Amino acid sequence: MHVYSEDTLVQQTTAEYLERQLGWESVYAYNTETYGPAGTLGRASDREVVLTRYLRQKLVELNPDLPEDAYDDAVRQIVTISATQTPFATNREKHAMVKDGVQVAFRNTRDELVKQRLRVFDFENPENNHFLCVRELWVRGDLYRRRADIVGFVNGLPLLFMELKNINKDTRAAYEKNLADYKDTVPHLFHHNALVVLANGVEAKLGSAFSRFEHFHAWKRLAEEDPGVVAMETLLKGVFEKRNFLDLVENFIVFDDSSGESRKILARNHQFLGVNRAIEAVKDRRNRQGKLGVFWHTQGAGKSYSMVMFTRKVHRKLGGNFTFVILTDRDDLDTQIYKTFAGCGLVDNDRDPCRAASGTNYRRLYIAQRH
Repeated sequence: MHVYSEDTLVQQTTAEYLERQLGWESVYAYNTETYGPAGTLGRASDREVVLTRYLRQKLVELNPDLPEDAYDDAVRQIVTISATQTPFATNREKHAMVKDGVQVAFRNTRDELVKQRLRVFDFENPENNHFLCVRELWVRGDLYRRRADIVGFVNGLPLLFMELKNINKDTRAAYEKNLADYKDTVPHLFHHNALVVLANGVEAKLGSAFSRFEHFHAWKRLAEEDPGVVAMETLLKGVFEKRNFLDLVENFIVFDDSSGESRKILARNHQFLGVNRAIEAVKDRRNRQGKLGVFWHTQGAGKSYSMVMFTRKVHRKLGGNFTFVILTDRDDLDTQIYKTFAGCGLVDNDRDPCRAASGTNYRRLYIAQRH
């Protein structure tokens, strides 16, 4: 019989909320999981962190009528890890597969070699994906075995890690003691990870597996006009609603090399809401007569990253031949914003000139961009 502590009651309440309010499936795995293809999660052993049973099923559903070896190749690429890569480099590589699909090669019925990119998620229709919350999942590393509070799987990939403490403990303890230990002892649990949540039943903070603690943030609002409320339920509603979760994974994670040290950037609450309101304004630009509004930031609120996320999502989701013009009032700010865009892989002035040195130079660049 399992004895419920305050920690496990927070965990149970969270899992039930994801299941009953947000439509995730929920499994309690503590010492009850069976292994093998027909087992609880389809894992061969507790060393596996990708649920290949669900992954392969979704690859077939989202990319129908392909040879079996095409699906096998996609699963292999998603699961296989290079021993020479750092955890950060692996996470970056796997995120690209999640977002853009997996390139496979196979022979068609005419024995012709075909290359095709297989979708891993259906970003347009969230309900076409499989969302699974697993409580107390055993994961074995090279030396140690750890039991994660909650791991969230989407189409079999462990995109979510939650460390839950009781109400008397600060979320910093979850970061400094528990998350650090998991990253050290079972690092492969974070190879595909997108989001990390540290919570104590009342407050919760969101970040990435590679964030410093000060870069974990609360989720205060579900809509821009809402009053700010720091509460765990607000974060659960705002982040784990299926469409929002996939939107965050697809459009609000960037990898930035501009500082000389690669960083994984996850949007904060105001960036997610503000960028999406700006996107809606672009969609409605004719009725608005081209007036999209103002996206206001305080100092240090991440305006450069908001610009990156906005321009990238416009190109990805709206298509069209959009050209973005960024005006600044200082050379140092212009340099900062350019470095952020370049570091995130959106521009390269040496290869494709985009930085204007004067009004005349700007007109020349603009004409070149439009043609």
